[in-house]
Amino acid sequence: MALKVIGAGFGRTGTRSLKYALEELGFEKCYHMEEVIKHPSHLKRWADVMKGGASDWEALFHGYQAATDWPTAAYYQELMTVYPDARVILTVREPEGWHTSVMNTLYQVSRRFNRFTKFIPPLHQFLNGMEKVVWQGIFQNRVEDKCHAVRVFNEHIEEVKRIVPRERLLVFEAGQGWEPLCAFLGVPVPMGKPYPHRNSGTVVRWLLKYRAILKWGAVSIIIVFLYLLIRTLTQF
Repeated sequence: MALKVIGAGFGRTGTRSLKYALEELGFEKCYHMEEVIKHPSHLKRWADVMKGGASDWEALFHGYQAATDWPTAAYYQELMTVYPDARVILTVREPEGWHTSVMNTLYQVSRRFNRFTKFIPPLHQFLNGMEKVVWQGIFQNRVEDKCHAVRVFNEHIEEVKRIVPRERLLVFEAGQGWEPLCAFLGVPVPMGKPYPHRNSGTVVRWLLKYRAILKWGAVSIIIVFLYLLIRTLTQF
């Protein structure tokens, strides 16, 4: 089964909402970072990819018709070559709001909780890979610099527009709803169903506030929290 849709948008641009929207439209299934939790064997595969090793995309995305979110979005150009018939969806949002969202969720989590993943080596390797590819690679270790991060965000949007042929690309914002997405994919608009909106910002902020539980908890509690953490930080 080949990918039919490639998500090129950064995390926190509505990628999880897009996952559920695509699945509602019949693109079963859609890959998102949360799939790594469901399939632990993918941890090593992604770690190898992010180390610069050989990319067995067909094995990684076996059984999926779409893929979105980081780390997939970091490899959209390579995936376009592997899946030449796939369409590309670039999720976007207001840049400053995007930066605030990233800083309050994904980035804070990666900084404050990564040391606990040492209890789970494959997860630790995966998150280290994300560190290398996203925070160090895409943002040059300067995501805290709002002006720099927003500039990188905007440059990525322009790069995708420049590289992806117009007929293969949809620049999409979640607030636009079903119509542009369905028109682009050539499928009917779901009747009576609102466009999905999945946002985990509140949950992630709660975890950050009560991170002392992790500091003093038993290893088993840490593992449970890590599972919930990854499930929630990948939402929206």
